[in-house]
Amino acid sequence: MAIVPLAVDLIAKVKELLLLGEPYIGVRTDSDYWLYASLFSSTCPVLLDDDGSVIGIVIAFRSQDNPDDIYVQDVMVHPSQRGRDVSADLLREVTRIAAGWGCRRLYLTSEPENEPAARAWHKLGFVNVPGDLVQHGVQVITDFKGPGKHRAVYELILSHTE
Repeated sequence: MAIVPLAVDLIAKVKELLLLGEPYIGVRTDSDYWLYASLFSSTCPVLLDDDGSVIGIVIAFRSQDNPDDIYVQDVMVHPSQRGRDVSADLLREVTRIAAGWGCRRLYLTSEPENEPAARAWHKLGFVNVPGDLVQHGVQVITDFKGPGKHRAVYELILSHTE
């Protein structure tokens, strides 16, 4: 197995994997993934099996408005590989890159009802950011991703050792 940056030649396999994440992950266009592979590949690690199949991926971006932040858009692990620390390994790679850039935190959003994701984020050290209401036992920020798009927000504060 190997962790590699997202590359254009992996887009079809990545999209196949992401389809397994519905309804919580929406697959985007080939053009979107081409941009991710061309502009953000260092924060979009892919875990490949020895046969070249895609086991997991993280799609993440450094914020242009706050360069201390890395926004994690998608995390997906093949169902047959869950419980094997694949997401932890991929997020460690993003964290390593972020720390090298001097970033302060990783953050992500999740649908309030996605309880398996909430458990995973907590296990990985993410903290649910206080919101303005509680749904399904998590703090939720109303309209975080636009009108009617309430989201639980999680963050991982990065420690810097110098």
